[in-house]
Amino acid sequence: MAGQTNLMRILYITPYIPSLIRVRSYNLIKYLSRLGHLVTVLSLQPTGQEERDADELRRCCHRVETVKLTKQQSLLNCFKALPTMTPLQAAYCHSPAMQSLIRQVLEEEQFDIVHVEHLRGAHFGTAVAGVPKVYDSVDCISLLFEKALHAAPSLASRLIAWLDLGRTRRYEGRLISQYDKVLVTSPQDKEALLKLGGHSHMQDREEKIAVLPNGVDLKYFAFANGNRAPETLVFSGKMSYHANVAAVSYLAQEVMPLIWARRPGVKLEIVGNNPPQAMCALAKDGRVRVTGFVPDLRPYLARATVSVSPMLYSVGIQNKVLEAMAMGTPVVASRQACSALTVQDGTHLLVADDPATFAERVLRLLDDVAIRREIAMNGRNYVEERHDWRTIAHNLEHIYAEVMERWQI
Repeated sequence: MAGQTNLMRILYITPYIPSLIRVRSYNLIKYLSRLGHLVTVLSLQPTGQEERDADELRRCCHRVETVKLTKQQSLLNCFKALPTMTPLQAAYCHSPAMQSLIRQVLEEEQFDIVHVEHLRGAHFGTAVAGVPKVYDSVDCISLLFEKALHAAPSLASRLIAWLDLGRTRRYEGRLISQYDKVLVTSPQDKEALLKLGGHSHMQDREEKIAVLPNGVDLKYFAFANGNRAPETLVFSGKMSYHANVAAVSYLAQEVMPLIWARRPGVKLEIVGNNPPQAMCALAKDGRVRVTGFVPDLRPYLARATVSVSPMLYSVGIQNKVLEAMAMGTPVVASRQACSALTVQDGTHLLVADDPATFAERVLRLLDDVAIRREIAMNGRNYVEERHDWRTIAHNLEHIYAEVMERWQI
């Protein structure tokens, strides 16, 4: 049995190429490799542009293989799934070529454990036999759809949530029995998954689900000691994600006018890939900048006075909050944005759930350098203590070892 200090041969299967944007799989793979384990990555590759990310992975992994999956194929998968009981999220990355590759690699090499990430990749576990397997759900997608159904910013997002919610609940509930271990990023996501199977065999299912939080590369997101731009706020994330769209809309329409009434010169930078047209239109106000894709988020966090995260709904851990805290950028966040963290309001960050309070908390930080410094230091210390990827990778080692030990019984 391979324990914490023993070399493991890990097959890591993902529906997308791990990268600095796909931070969870990227960092787990990187730090598992640094611990001496042989990691083979099999990944879908939606576009040729991701080849650079695959090459980056090859520098630390034993082996990296990719399978092309175009957006047209993904949309066709979803169309075919509409009359079935398969959730669109699960159907999106259906790939017979990937399943064939998995079987081929399992025949070519021996592995101690298989790690499958995300609901979009969960069905790839059916191609795995004779090896213990772990499913990293990351978030409970059913819980996300429940929240999106009521709070998503567009009719299309609410319609998809309505269409897929029931099917996703059943699908996620079955996955618990199909894998030897299921991982989520927060206790709230674990609780939501547990409810999907009803009350039967609750203890068995509870032991099967483990919380493995997200982390931060503390060397990459180093504490920024340089001068900050005056009166500059930053919101970061994948801007095509409906929860981020809702947060930006709320920020622009409800919060910023209150801030500008007191401080007309405050600037807002919205940093992240694929902003929709309505979000880009916010830049008509010269105080708002919508960057689109940026190769490196750190300069924006390093120069911002305050990081804002007014999420109206969310699941799992918000990396945008952890990364800002790691760089010493004081954070004002909604309770939804930090509910998965064991942070204290007023110590590690400031929490606000209505526009007036949110604006007041931002203005308080803009007005008081001493409070900014205190929140910045406390935030960095919190991330160092609880969200270092090195520690999280060690914890994943223990989970693998436990699964492998039970498999041998």
